[in-house]
Amino acid sequence: MKKIEYSNIKTEGERINYLLDKMTLFDDDLMSRVFDKNIQATQLILRIILQKDIKVISAKGQEEFKNPIVGGRNIRLDVHAIDENGHEIDIEVQCNSEGANVRRARFHSSVTDSRMLKEKQKFKELKDSYVIFIYKHDKFRKGLPVYHVDRYIGETGQLFGDGSHIIYVNGSYKGNDDIGRLMNDFNQPDSENIYYRELAEGVRHYKETEGGRIEMCDLVKEYAEEKAAEAEKRGILRMIFTYVQEGILSEEKGAKDADMSQSEFIKAMTAAGYKLPEGTKK
Repeated sequence: MKKIEYSNIKTEGERINYLLDKMTLFDDDLMSRVFDKNIQATQLILRIILQKDIKVISAKGQEEFKNPIVGGRNIRLDVHAIDENGHEIDIEVQCNSEGANVRRARFHSSVTDSRMLKEKQKFKELKDSYVIFIYKHDKFRKGLPVYHVDRYIGETGQLFGDGSHIIYVNGSYKGNDDIGRLMNDFNQPDSENIYYRELAEGVRHYKETEGGRIEMCDLVKEYAEEKAAEAEKRGILRMIFTYVQEGILSEEKGAKDADMSQSEFIKAMTAAGYKLPEGTKK
């Protein structure tokens, strides 16, 4: 069978269908919809990752948590689950290192915690929280299937036990065990090659049924348009950097055209590998 290259596809409809066919559970648009209100699928992966008999009572895809600080940054959870004990669980899929940054995990954990207690509730009523990153690569490069992050007392090595848990799952792990099979499933674009039935049925719905595929095609179209706009913006920014480097534009004019402060512009320009004209203060 001849391999189809994306660059050779001519029509928008063909491009959208091509992108959808290639999507896996590592694409958050597909993943969040497969798990949205899907108690069985959410419960399955949490039991595998957490290694305990957890009972999920709620699962929502793409749920936004508002920052309690005015002007503070909000977060959008790929999947927000709650178990029967009231434990809050944030499941994120990430393909790049920035998305799986350890400080992002800290921020997600803190925003999740900030929503749990109502006025005058006691701190001991705060439920456990879990932030789980299913990262496409091995975040800590030790070859382990799962990395558990908890707080410990530095002087004694004793577990602090505050109920806050951060977990990284190694998406490149290929062991012959439950995690290995789960990560194989997350990397599969075809439902027929997915081991766990709960996941296969969800992927099949959004890729192979008429209603599910129409919904996903609309999302893929929005995604493709956003990426095209981002690429265009990056291209314009590179052109501005080049003009400033060659002295065609001043740093001040370049920053204005890029809609940045002058200090932000200079920092972005040097970080991108462009040279500043002589006499520019970094």
